[in-house]
Formats: sequence, C-alpha cells, structure tokens
Amino acid sequence: MPEQDPRAPLRDWVDLTRRMAVLSGQFSQSDLRAVAIATTPKTKIAEWGKITLSRYCPVVESPSLGPLLIVHGLIGRQTVTDLQPDRSLVRRLIEAGVDLYVIDWGNPSRADRCRDFTDYADIALSDALDAIAEVSGARRAALFGICQGGVFGLCHAALYPERLSGLALAVTPVDFHADTQDPEPTHGFLNVWARGLPAELIDGLVDDVGNLSGRLTGAVFETLTPARTFAKYTADLFEIADDREALQMFLRMEKWLADRPDHPGAAAKQWLGDLYRENRLVRGTFALDGERVDLGRIACPVLTVIGRDDHIVPPPCARAVKAYLRNAPYREVEVPTGHIGVFVSRKAQQIVPPAVVSWLQGVA
Repeated sequence: MPEQDPRAPLRDWVDLTRRMAVLSGQFSQSDLRAVAIATTPKTKIAEWGKITLSRYCPVVESPSLGPLLIVHGLIGRQTVTDLQPDRSLVRRLIEAGVDLYVIDWGNPSRADRCRDFTDYADIALSDALDAIAEVSGARRAALFGICQGGVFGLCHAALYPERLSGLALAVTPVDFHADTQDPEPTHGFLNVWARGLPAELIDGLVDDVGNLSGRLTGAVFETLTPARTFAKYTADLFEIADDREALQMFLRMEKWLADRPDHPGAAAKQWLGDLYRENRLVRGTFALDGERVDLGRIACPVLTVIGRDDHIVPPPCARAVKAYLRNAPYREVEVPTGHIGVFVSRKAQQIVPPAVVSWLQGVA
C-alpha cells in the first residue's frame, strides 16, 4: 500500500481556501439583478391584465413551422426555456424556422385568488390562440406545454378538439399516482407529499394569504432532495469555482429559481387537491366550468418529452398520457436528464429542439 504524502491534506486545504476566495470574489461582483436570462428578443402582441402574449422575433426570413405557443405553469417562469443563449430551447426553435410565441402569467396577487383552471386553461388560452391567429394568419396553432402548462394544454385540447394543430408536452404529469410504478426510490416524493395533504390543510395553506406562496413551493422543491440541495451550495459550487461559464450558468439558474410567483388560490386547490391527491384527470372527473375533461377527445398529434431522471414528474406520470388518447397520433421522446435539465442541459439541447421541429413538420 503506497504511503500517503503527509503534505496532501495541507495542499487540499490550500486549494479549498483558494476556491473559497475565488467564489467570494465572483459573488461580490455578481448581483442576481444583473445576471441576464431570457435575452432572446420578443415583441408583446397582446395583454389581458397581468397576462401577456409575446412573439419571438424571427431570425429566418420566412418562418415555415408553427405557429407554436409555449405555455408554462403557474409555479415557475417560462424563462427556463431561454436561460442562456447556448442553452436556449427558444433560440434553437426560432433558428429552425419556428414561428414561436410565449404566454406569461405575470405576478398573481391576492386579487387573483379566485382564478382557477378555467381562467387559465380555457379562457386565457382561447384569447391567446385567437390573438396568434390574427397575427400569424394561421387557422390553428400548436401548443408546447411545460409541466403544469402541459396540463392546461391537455384540458384545452380535450374541451376543443379542433382548435389545436398539435400538442407537445414536456415533463407534464398526467397520472398523478403513477409515481408508484417508478422503480427509482428517489422519484415521486412530491406526489407522496401532496397525496398526504388533507383538504383542510390545503385550504389553510391557501386561504391564509389568498394564494399559495411562491416561497413555500420553492422551499418544498428544495427539501425534496436535501442532500442534492446541500451539495449544490457546497461541494458542487466549489467544483466550478474556476469555471466562469459554469458559474454563470449556476447564477442564471439561481435567478430563475428565485423568481417564483405566488400560485392563484383556486387553481392551487385544484392542482393539489383535485389532481395530486384525487387524480381526477385520468379518472375522468376533472372539470372546467362544469364540463368534464375527457382526454380521449383529444384529436391533434401529441408529443411527450420525458426526463428519464425526473424526480418531480416521474416518467410513468408523464408517459401515462398515451393510454388515454383514443384518436390522437402519439410520439414520445426521453431525455437522459432531470426535470429542469430537459430545457437547460447540453444533452437536452441536442435532443429536444430537433424532436420538436421534426414533430412540427408532421403537424398539419
């Protein structure tokens, strides 16, 4: 057995001290407000109160694919699809000739506490699709729904089977109890946590402030993987101290994570109660304004993008949509990343944009 160099611990300590100094200097020069994310140029084309609809500025002379509308959920910002220029789903899509739009839900306040899935999945999406049709001249648009935004898209496509030309879903939960089918034990903690919430506790979490606090949802996500969260701010951070590009990516991600809006109260109760706890979407008992959402009525082509290592939306929860489509052509893409990695990892940049473009080429 080789003899250990007695100077090794000292060298390790010196290197750790140096990395701490580098990080301290970087952070003292960095202000999250100055960290730029979502820099792809876009133009606002419509506005309804706090909700805005924008069109990304084309980079090709005549965009030939789409229109395609990006719809994020109410829990985070759609800016994750445009985090930095070389890891931007948005940029890859418009460079491929996609006529691309995005809806932003704004910052809900207590005044928005009564807004529910009907307001977002039905009314707001109808308004946005009408505005896109007026601007683009296209009869129908496709929709790219992210996480909860994908559930909005599923509801809309089920209620209005002829309105969308296609529906792409990314890390979208459909069967909220299918986490029990995932063999990976670190997947599905959010599902387990939400299923255990009594109705009166959900009401209390929301009614105290009118909405579900963005800080609270952020804290819940952080505690789903405590060891990973701890490592991110310790060992992982020291590891990238000398890599300015990686450090900038870390700061961009932190800025996105810090910008977590409050979730409108009525919609939050449906999300946690009707969907996570009672699984009404696949049981056929989820309704918008009294009309039942029947996934079997969806008629447009459906693309599902799944994160193989997604612990927030376990793959079986997303893949389940296939079993409920009776008339819709279905395509599936699996990415070897986690939930957010589907949009920001280098691996995903090589897989997701080409898959979406290929799918759009086959969408009427």
